[in-house]
Amino acid sequence: MLAGLWRTLLPRACPGCGAQLGAEVGLCPSCRGGLRAHVESYSPLRSRPEPHLVSLGRYRGVERRAVRALKFGGARELAGVLGEALAAGVPPQWGVGAVVPVPLHPSRERQRGYNQAELLAREVGRHLQVPCVDALRRTRATRQQARQQAAGRHEMTGAFAVRTGRLPSGPLLLLDDVMTSGSTLIACRDALSAAGAAEIYVAVVAR
Repeated sequence: MLAGLWRTLLPRACPGCGAQLGAEVGLCPSCRGGLRAHVESYSPLRSRPEPHLVSLGRYRGVERRAVRALKFGGARELAGVLGEALAAGVPPQWGVGAVVPVPLHPSRERQRGYNQAELLAREVGRHLQVPCVDALRRTRATRQQARQQAAGRHEMTGAFAVRTGRLPSGPLLLLDDVMTSGSTLIACRDALSAAGAAEIYVAVVAR
């Protein structure tokens, strides 16, 4: 109650459109209403044509601004809004048993203070009523994918490993904030598959 009062009294702009948030958390009603999850196939991630990727759309507009506010602006409350929208788009027939976030390298996570993918994964797991499992770790630091040319993205190969005893059974939902070339997700998928994961789906806020 007190938090809601402070949100009403303190002027805060919606990260999606710049309008005043008032008592709303994360995004204004207009921006929230525009978040729609889509299920699609993405060939570099899977050879079979079955839909396996959930996203809120392209990396532009509200999605881009919301991701940047979560990732670089410390707006952690956005994870709740975005995670709920993503969870709503996960087909029940996938039978997801756990959500696995793409990990940051420890040095980058210390610098940022949190892993935005983990915040999103917790929210998606909460809405799907399945656990969020920290099953992956970075084996080495890599450059941010958005700043690389496609020719340099081979460095993601082998950049992830499964933590001992952390791989849950059943279909997994691998989660990240943004998909660029898909190489990060491919490297994570390969690590999970090598550890015995049979079915891996993917969710990202934007691509």
